Amino acid sequence: MKNKTFCQVLIATALTMGLFSCQGQPNVSGQKQTAKKVIVGGGCDGCELMFVGMPASIDASDTSAGWLEEGQKLLVTGKVFKVDGITPASGVVIYYWQTDNAGFYAPVEGMPAKARRHGHIRGWVKTDESGRYSIYTVRPAPYPERDEPAHIHTSIKEPSIDDEYYIDAFVFDDDPLLTGAKRKELENRGGSGVLRVLVSGDVQIAEHNIILGLNVPNYPDDMNNERQSGLQVGEDSPSFIPFHAWGPDKGTRTCPVCKYGRYHGILYFVGNKPDWDDIRKWLTFLEKESVDRGKYLKVYFVYGNEAAYSKEARQKELESIGRALNLKNIALTFVPSLSGKASEVNLNSINPDVANTFIVYRQRAIVAKFIGLEASAENFKLISTTLDKTKGEYFDLPEPAHN
Repeated sequence: MKNKTFCQVLIATALTMGLFSCQGQPNVSGQKQTAKKVIVGGGCDGCELMFVGMPASIDASDTSAGWLEEGQKLLVTGKVFKVDGITPASGVVIYYWQTDNAGFYAPVEGMPAKARRHGHIRGWVKTDESGRYSIYTVRPAPYPERDEPAHIHTSIKEPSIDDEYYIDAFVFDDDPLLTGAKRKELENRGGSGVLRVLVSGDVQIAEHNIILGLNVPNYPDDMNNERQSGLQVGEDSPSFIPFHAWGPDKGTRTCPVCKYGRYHGILYFVGNKPDWDDIRKWLTFLEKESVDRGKYLKVYFVYGNEAAYSKEARQKELESIGRALNLKNIALTFVPSLSGKASEVNLNSINPDVANTFIVYRQRAIVAKFIGLEASAENFKLISTTLDKTKGEYFDLPEPAHN
């Protein structure tokens, strides 16, 4: 969420007492931006405090002071990837700071004076060779009598980049304060900051990956924009409402990721250049994957050819395919156009002129993306392997009970 929002909830007296902190802002404090030097991330007021009290040796796992205090125990764990969303990034320092169980950045005696405004629940992890990190802490409480969602601030220091920079604060999908309006304010710096917790005993666990440089201003590794289609790995797959022509939700406008976002999902987009022989091969393969994986995979074919659109004709066209292929698990859906705003399919940022776009998501977060894949044994194996590799360590844990 846009970090300037945090400042709006703070009052001057609270700042002087060190009870609240809106540090992690796009205002330059410790970093001075000049015409000679462009700062990666645009500057960050408070991120420089990551160097205050930083240990000489940092592990890939850290246990904060909050872990031993009252409140809901929380483990945030995952991997950090380079900007391609595929290559693990080692040696990356993640600095975090957060409120306690009462919603305060409460300093304690003996901590560095400069860091008091970040409170005593702060720490560092450095990714291992596989890019993995783990933070054991307490689930933060929101600021008292404020409407800001509870959050954990994070800043990044890469070994090959001089500047530290902030990424989206970690917020919680089940937080009632994380409203639709608040979600729209998210910047997706480093990917979505939304944590979706699972439960293991008395611990809530959130698997969360970070994509270095994603949506970070002035980042040196620009992604290749040729033949781009779809949101980037690390971002959340958005809600949208296609027409369901075939499958379990036939006749409805069920949102794919809303109803089937718990485990793996595949969104198979085809726009203005359908190759129906290729499409049939893909659907046959994906149906088999759906049967083999059961509840752990839901596949959606989303067709959005703009040419000569007729709702009735498209409905019959997809029904015919579903019947001919005897599809029982895959949902065949359509929209008038992949850029259509009425269905909000446009939020997926699909290029209608590529042959196809495959979006693989887990708990709504995009974990893989493929563009222009031909139906072949090699590419079928690629999809299967991707699903196996992106299950995550806690794939089978239950979700917390919801009201």
